[in-house]
Amino acid sequence: MQPHAEEAEEENPDLLRYEALLEMADLMVHHGTTAGLLHELAARLHSVAVFEVATVSLHDASSDVMYVQTWEGGEPLSVPSEVGVEESASGWVWRHQEPLLLSDLRKETRFASILDKLRARGIRTYCMLPLTTSQNRLGALGFGSSQPEAYGTEDMEFLLRVAELVALALENVITREALVEEKQRLRTLVEVNRTLVSSLDLNKLLTSIASSVNRVVPHEFAGVALYDEEHNGMRAWVLASPEGRAVMAAEPSPTYLPFQLRQSKTFGREDLARLNSQFTQHVLQAGIQTMHSMPLKTSKGVLGTLNVGSTRKNAFSQADQSLLDQIAGQVAIALENVRAYHEIEQLKNRLAEEKLYLEDEIRSELGFEEIIGDSPALKRVLGQVKIVAVTDATVLILGETGTGKELIARAIHRMGKRSANSFIKLNCAAIPTGLLESELFGHEKGAFTGAINQKIGRLELADKGTLFLDEVGDIPLELQPKLLRVLQDQEFERLGSNKTIRVNARLITATNQDLGKSVAERKFRSDLYYRLRVFPIQMPALRERRKDIPLLVRYFVQKFARRMNKQIETITSETMKSLMNWDWPGNVRELENFVERSVILTEGTLLRTPPVEPREECETGATVDTSFEGAEREHIIRILRETRGLISGPHGAAAKLGLKRTTLQSKMQKLGISREAYTRK
Repeated sequence: MQPHAEEAEEENPDLLRYEALLEMADLMVHHGTTAGLLHELAARLHSVAVFEVATVSLHDASSDVMYVQTWEGGEPLSVPSEVGVEESASGWVWRHQEPLLLSDLRKETRFASILDKLRARGIRTYCMLPLTTSQNRLGALGFGSSQPEAYGTEDMEFLLRVAELVALALENVITREALVEEKQRLRTLVEVNRTLVSSLDLNKLLTSIASSVNRVVPHEFAGVALYDEEHNGMRAWVLASPEGRAVMAAEPSPTYLPFQLRQSKTFGREDLARLNSQFTQHVLQAGIQTMHSMPLKTSKGVLGTLNVGSTRKNAFSQADQSLLDQIAGQVAIALENVRAYHEIEQLKNRLAEEKLYLEDEIRSELGFEEIIGDSPALKRVLGQVKIVAVTDATVLILGETGTGKELIARAIHRMGKRSANSFIKLNCAAIPTGLLESELFGHEKGAFTGAINQKIGRLELADKGTLFLDEVGDIPLELQPKLLRVLQDQEFERLGSNKTIRVNARLITATNQDLGKSVAERKFRSDLYYRLRVFPIQMPALRERRKDIPLLVRYFVQKFARRMNKQIETITSETMKSLMNWDWPGNVRELENFVERSVILTEGTLLRTPPVEPREECETGATVDTSFEGAEREHIIRILRETRGLISGPHGAAAKLGLKRTTLQSKMQKLGISREAYTRK
């Protein structure tokens, strides 16, 4: 069988060549890089063609030249050499898309620069075949033989098949490399953008620009030139240079033309030499041969230019220039952000100084020293205060807990005709129901068990002054007629007495309840409600006057820092932003408590705050109260458990919490805490 096989091979040499061609095709399609494919091609060509020298020439569209690599015998591929299209046989084949057969190089006078090298190696026959696919004209594949007229018609037809196969393999690899490169460039662009937009400091940003550009397109020089409107010129920063870093002012230079025309431009060394400026001298001294300059365009105009240089001629391909132009767009946005940030900071600081001065002036004039804020909602309330303060009308102050209702009541008293007399306050929710009548109207000795002395009530103390009833909605229904009588007739009797006492007191009340709803539910007398609601003032919630939060925070920080003998000078913008974004269900009182806790936690000059967290929801949908008021409730309950419900005395909950007994009772009532649940049994 073996002799017969050898005879078959001798009789069918074409079959062997096509089998070798198929084997070569199978091997070549598995290569992922052009370099790897060319090495495999050089190693396999001898199995399909007879030659001493083979060449692979690829066309570079950016510079319109042929890059030629040569392979001889077992030697590796040569370093690519650059040859003009018109000067080479491969260029002729690429341009005309036809095979070229030179049967005797001794008689050939064309393409001397290439053919002289082949003749020096003893090559007599040289053929070139186009490397072409249906989509691309890639270059040419060449074979050289020391024999004259080495390739006949059948050989040329077969070598055309080889060239077609090589062209397909090259196109596949080049396309794959282009996709990988594009993916990498896009990933790099995203990373560069993330790097650039993360810095709001100009010096740090300029450093980031140099490293970011170098990751995308290798270069030896980078600089940014920004237009200086004040001096009507460009100011250049040299970010990276073979001679090191420098900052310099730039006269007319390659940076100005792209800035003026709003278009990118590439300069050669001759172009740079014609521009006599400090900037170009620096560039030329650094050995720069190519400079690509791009305008930094934003929606507001052109900021300046980004300039990238290389020590190589024609260093930047069309793809490089396109990528650099994209980087320039990102750099422009980053620089505009930095500029806007610094302008806003300067404006904010200036406005803050002016605002503080004006606020002091306004408070000193209007007598609102204790009321902090400048929001329209607060201004509306203060306007109402000015109107009603000069009268003796009854005022009902409405609003959520912690909105400053008592401060408004004090302001009305201080600005009114009774300011020289007493301002008497009574929190109706803080006094047990059985004692509220005594607190309000007073009692005689022996009026009830424990009444061992006569007591003058708050109403009588407020004669010729102002009585402020806080949480008036909590007055028991049975006491409401007596209060109505005071409003109508300005008279009352002490508890346990028949003697009528006349009083001249202005009444200001406040509540966080919906009294209209209480009237509808018959929990509050309608005639008393309308008597109290002569002049209603609706206090805005803190979430409705967010612009006042920074002023309140700074005021409370100074207040508690002085009290605790601390020096707190700085509140970060992140902290202030977080405080402004919180809804503050407890309003100003909650904010004040939070700032006090923050000052306690602060050890240096920078305010340290506990985290401000929103209300969360459980999986069941129920709301988990993570507000400060919720935390306060839990703290009071824990202390009540420890004291087993004891409130008064040195070992009571009030002492442990550092509160007055009445204040603690008021808080417990507001927070819905029952002392009986924790009373010692």
